[in-house]
Amino acid sequence: MTGSEDWSFSSTADEVVKAFQDRVGGRTFLITGASTQSIGEATAIALASSPKPPSILILAGRSQEKVLPVVEKVLAISREVTVIFVPLDLSSQASVEAAAERIISDSRVRKIDVLINNAGIMACPYIPSEWNEKDNAPLEQQLAVNYIGTFLFTSLLATKILEASPGARIINLSSSGHRFGGIRWDDLGFQGGRVYDAWDAYGQSKTAIILFTIALAAKYKNLGITTFAVHPGAVMTALGRYMQPEGRAAVIDRLKTISNFETLQQKSAQQGCATTLRAALDPELEEYSGSYMSDCQVAEQADHAKGVENAQKLWKLTEQILRKSF
Repeated sequence: MTGSEDWSFSSTADEVVKAFQDRVGGRTFLITGASTQSIGEATAIALASSPKPPSILILAGRSQEKVLPVVEKVLAISREVTVIFVPLDLSSQASVEAAAERIISDSRVRKIDVLINNAGIMACPYIPSEWNEKDNAPLEQQLAVNYIGTFLFTSLLATKILEASPGARIINLSSSGHRFGGIRWDDLGFQGGRVYDAWDAYGQSKTAIILFTIALAAKYKNLGITTFAVHPGAVMTALGRYMQPEGRAAVIDRLKTISNFETLQQKSAQQGCATTLRAALDPELEEYSGSYMSDCQVAEQADHAKGVENAQKLWKLTEQILRKSF
């Protein structure tokens, strides 16, 4: 088996899957955001291409039109895999609850070995979400999709994930962009959009995902579920649909102001999902549950994205927003 020091920026998904094929074969994987031209698509195809393919791949996404081509690609690779499409709009509580119920009630899905929360949006214009802060001001859409909806979806599926423990994993897609901003504890919604900054909002949402990962690790520490927040790297996908060329230049300039920033190097989708797959499959990582990963290695996140106390504070705040306890 490949040693942990051998995984790096240039590692590919196929290399990871081949190395840990015994952790792929016969298992059930759920991937959100598995649409065309996405890291989710690359993740699904890599898993299906394993010498020992999964038993079930559940591909969740907002657009059936964009996910079904991925389903067809997976089936063309391996007819051994049962592929299930689930409609999921993370900006809608009704959609999230319906998607979770659909999975829970599907007799084919006895357990979920690995949940990969891949879906997300980036740097979109201000859009108010259906969720509100305690003062009834609306939360903005990046926090809603990248974090609130993901929190709810994961929590609703906890029983199915626990069925696969010990050995189950939850992988949350974060980003080095979490360094753009921490949690605005007293103003999550940017004053109802009046002081909205797309990159500050993106940073807040990706910081929230890291803190969510820390909270999950603490919650399931003795229950056999391991969890990681991963930064895939700079990958050209449909995620960047809101960015014009000048916007890309602006974000690179902004990244240069952040400590520990190195020259932004482009990755292929295969390289981008390698970190996700190592986090999902490598047994050597179990002791690092709750960690942030980048370039296939455990890495250091920004100070504002650390601490069990912050993680639990955000968990409680999220329960208040959803008016549910988990």
